Amino acid sequence: MSKIFASNLEFLKLIKENNQRDWFNAHKERFLLEQSQVEAFADALLVQMQKHDVLDTPSGKKSLHRIYRDTRFSKEKTPYKTHWGGSFTRASKFRRGGYYYHIESGNSFVVGGFWGPVASDLKLIREDIAFDAEPLRKILNHKDFTSTFGTLQGEQLKLMPKGYPTTHPDIDLLRYKQFLLIKNFSDAEVLENDFVYKVDRTFQLMRPFFDYMSQVLSSDVNGEELK
Repeated sequence: MSKIFASNLEFLKLIKENNQRDWFNAHKERFLLEQSQVEAFADALLVQMQKHDVLDTPSGKKSLHRIYRDTRFSKEKTPYKTHWGGSFTRASKFRRGGYYYHIESGNSFVVGGFWGPVASDLKLIREDIAFDAEPLRKILNHKDFTSTFGTLQGEQLKLMPKGYPTTHPDIDLLRYKQFLLIKNFSDAEVLENDFVYKVDRTFQLMRPFFDYMSQVLSSDVNGEELK
């Protein structure tokens, strides 16, 4: 069965309590077993997602991020992550947005959107919002969106971006630097047999937002695809 098992969460707790290379190496066989089960879950999720989106990620295994932490530029020097995490990449430059899943006891969630838009993309997004924010607001105010994600999340400017008046009616949207859709899951939900379908459904509900952003970022003022 392709699901998340209680042991997958329990092993993460053990890593957190024993985050040392000697301990991890002594329990490497257990780690590989737990990881294989998470990979199977990710494979099943990918199969579901391929029914409604086109993805470049070739397998669940390839979606899963390494457990080894990159400590070179981080203040956190423990060698291993204490969560299972992975991402799926949408295919082609005309399908914008990315999917991420994070599995951790007491802190499981999925997120999609735009973590760090480059300056040129951020400019296009803001120009579109400033011209007519209604299409985006319609998506953000839809009952499926609000019941699943609540509100748009992400880092925001404290002040208005340069070039826009502080009296602009869409100042709340123009201040965003990140555009994230996040849904949290309890441990009980994560361990349910249908969790893979719940995650897939959550990702599906991101699509209106992704489709809007894809059009903004990959078409010109006449709606033609950018070359």
